Amino acid sequence: MKYLFAVFGLVAIVVAFLQYGWAGVAVVAGAILMWILLHFTRLMTILKRAADRPIGYVDSAVMLNAKLKTGVTLMHVIAMTRSLGALRSPKDEQPEFFRWTDSGDSHVTCEFREGKLVQWTLVRPPPEAEAPADATTSMVQSGS
Repeated sequence: MKYLFAVFGLVAIVVAFLQYGWAGVAVVAGAILMWILLHFTRLMTILKRAADRPIGYVDSAVMLNAKLKTGVTLMHVIAMTRSLGALRSPKDEQPEFFRWTDSGDSHVTCEFREGKLVQWTLVRPPPEAEAPADATTSMVQSGS
């Protein structure tokens, strides 16, 4: 799958040359270059947005957990969170673990193998004991 696009591009260039000569090669090569530039621009836009936020921060870990799907790429998750994940595994070793935390200390830890999401876990902090009710809310009003 990794080399499928390269093989398809070469086949398209050869077919274009056989059918239309050098003009066909120019059109196909231009289309391939445009496709590469579109993906490069998307990548740079995602990384620029992520650079403006703290590493490992997400607005809502619960919403991120709901949106995640097995098989999406790390770049897709970075685009969803608009933040780079905090690396939790040794650098350059598989699998890679990244964590995104929200302001309520809930966090999602994602496991990526070869850049694809394999599994993830949501951890929410235990709810704090409820504070005693205010005196104003616990008073019972008498009918006058």
